[in-house]
Amino acid sequence: MVPPASFEDYFKWLERHVEILNHALEGTSEDRIRYHVCWGSWPGPHTTDVPLRKIVDLILKVNAGAYLLEAANPRHEHEWKVWQEVKLPPGRILVPGVVSHGTNVVEHPELIAERLMRFASCVGRENVIAGTDCGFAQEEINRRVHPSIMWAKLEAMAEGARIASRA
Repeated sequence: MVPPASFEDYFKWLERHVEILNHALEGTSEDRIRYHVCWGSWPGPHTTDVPLRKIVDLILKVNAGAYLLEAANPRHEHEWKVWQEVKLPPGRILVPGVVSHGTNVVEHPELIAERLMRFASCVGRENVIAGTDCGFAQEEINRRVHPSIMWAKLEAMAEGARIASRA
C-alpha cells in the first residue's frame, strides 16, 4: 500500500483482493491456476517486506493449484521454515523460487537441490516444483539479467532438481 498504512489496514486490503481474485477465478479449475507472490524486484533493501508468516494464511485462501513464492531472495530464503508449521492444502503445489532474478550470479545446482529438499521435507516431495523467484524480464527490453545468464540459471535449476529428486 502506498503510502504505507498500518499492517491491519494492509491485511484488510489484501483480504479483499483475495476475495476479488477468487470471484474472478470462479469456474476455472484450480489445476490451471498458478498464484505468484511477489515482494517486488526493485533494487532496494526490502527491509519493509511483509514476512510470509503474516500473510501465508491469506495466500492459501487463493483458489490456485500452485503457489509461487520468492525463496532464493536473501530477504526471504529463511521463510521455508514457515512450512514446518503451516500445512499446504491437499492437492496444492508449492513452487519456491530456487534461483534469483535479481543477481547475475548463477546458483550452484547443489544449493538449488538443498533449497528444494528443505521445502520437500516440510510439504512432501510430490508437492514441490522448482521455480524462479520472479520473471527474468518484464518485457523484451526490460531484462533483469542477460539471456545467457537466464539460460544458465535455468540449466542449474534443472540439474538441482535432478539432484534433489535422486536424494
